[in-house]
Amino acid sequence: MKTVLTYLESYFSITTDQIRSWFEYDPSNPLLFSSSLFLGFFLAFYLVYILTRKYAHFRTAYVFLFSMFFYYKAGGEYFILLILSALINYILSEMMDLSQKKTLRKSILTITVVLNLLVLAYFKYTNFFIGNLNTLFEGNFQLQHIILPVGISFFTFQAISYSVDLYRRELKPAKNVLDFAFYLSFFPQLVAGPIVRAKEFLPQMYREISLSKKEAGLALFLIITGLIKKSVISDYISLNFVDRIFDSPLSYTPFETLMATYGYTLQIYCDFSGYSDMAIGIALLMGFKLPENFRTPYKSVSVTEFWRRWHISLSSWLRDYLYIPLGGNRKGRFRTYINLFLTMLIGGLWHGAAWKYIAWGALHGGALAVERLFRQFVKLPEKNILINLICGIITFHFVAFCWIFFKANDFEVATAVIGNISRLEYNPEAWLMIMQGYRNVFILIFIGFVLHFTPKRLSDIVEMGFLKLPYIGRAIIVGGVFWLVYATASSGTQPFIYFQF
Repeated sequence: MKTVLTYLESYFSITTDQIRSWFEYDPSNPLLFSSSLFLGFFLAFYLVYILTRKYAHFRTAYVFLFSMFFYYKAGGEYFILLILSALINYILSEMMDLSQKKTLRKSILTITVVLNLLVLAYFKYTNFFIGNLNTLFEGNFQLQHIILPVGISFFTFQAISYSVDLYRRELKPAKNVLDFAFYLSFFPQLVAGPIVRAKEFLPQMYREISLSKKEAGLALFLIITGLIKKSVISDYISLNFVDRIFDSPLSYTPFETLMATYGYTLQIYCDFSGYSDMAIGIALLMGFKLPENFRTPYKSVSVTEFWRRWHISLSSWLRDYLYIPLGGNRKGRFRTYINLFLTMLIGGLWHGAAWKYIAWGALHGGALAVERLFRQFVKLPEKNILINLICGIITFHFVAFCWIFFKANDFEVATAVIGNISRLEYNPEAWLMIMQGYRNVFILIFIGFVLHFTPKRLSDIVEMGFLKLPYIGRAIIVGGVFWLVYATASSGTQPFIYFQF
């Protein structure tokens, strides 16, 4: 080993400390899809993966070990928690599946769900509970030093969906604990989704892995578009504009604050959908198909449609495992409104242990209920361009308004942002000067929204054009994108927003 390290040091000017840092967890520099370190690791991993694709058991063990390493590099020693979660959930689910008594099956399911939620609640909501308890009763309970494990909300929801679907007899159980652990820890979607259902994923594990030329091209296309969204657009406007203004909104003009709100609306979409694109693309290169997670959500003409297009894997999870069990729309109109509101309220709390997330969820839940009530009395023509345009503008601005609470550090900052925007006055000359001062930022925001609102048929033409290119053409474009990411990098690689959830 020393000889190898000495050779690397002398030939590549790489120090032993640098090599060690590649394999050690650094809280200030977690492993991200958009980092050059991940690219190096993945290329090495993929070369071996190709050779193991026909040996199912070895492939499963190999991917599981790499997933554990990936999680260690992204979140430290909490990979042990993930292993324990896989073991406990598998054992309980097996006990439930083997039982023929409905009451016992239901009891085991209840225990499984409660255990998962208790673990999630401990890491995510303990200090939130203590803080509110201190506020309400003027207490002085000490806040606990608890670090939130990366992606705990995602793999917890996947474990719950596996148990519930198994209870409903909607899927066949994993063949062994390693297969279940593979499903729960599959690294492309491990730390920020999309949330994958076992009934969609497990059957893919038990078939022969294959990758067509078209699928390989589509995977590369998703990866490079995800990189552009995240590293070129999202990171740049975040560091050079949005974060500065939301850190101190009253230090900036109302126009700058309004543009920062629009900027964050684009930033969070590019950040999260960019991650999802890369996750889906990387999984596809490995022969696995993950569900679509975003479908140009800002084209929506209602909040209801927005949630069919935004974070689709979460919204469908909430629908199937929360809204429908609450009664859905089967228990009368009033109960439907309550169920919609509660589902989104809990969805807001899922995003974070803070009242601002609860407010964000409550706003969306209230909007969904109001829309459902409105449709009981008014039927709008679906293909009227003018009405759709008006509804689209209203929906977009409602969503952007809600993002203020999502982005702001607390309610005080959120109200400062809203108050500053409310003082906006018509002054095109001043606006033009501001836009010139942030020229590159505004160019990227403009490009980002233009790309988002581009008609799907044009986007499909671009995608098909890439797929039809010869290998050398694709290689040139991929290399160009990596150069663009490197050239536009403002500083170190920025963590994905949804890593904190």
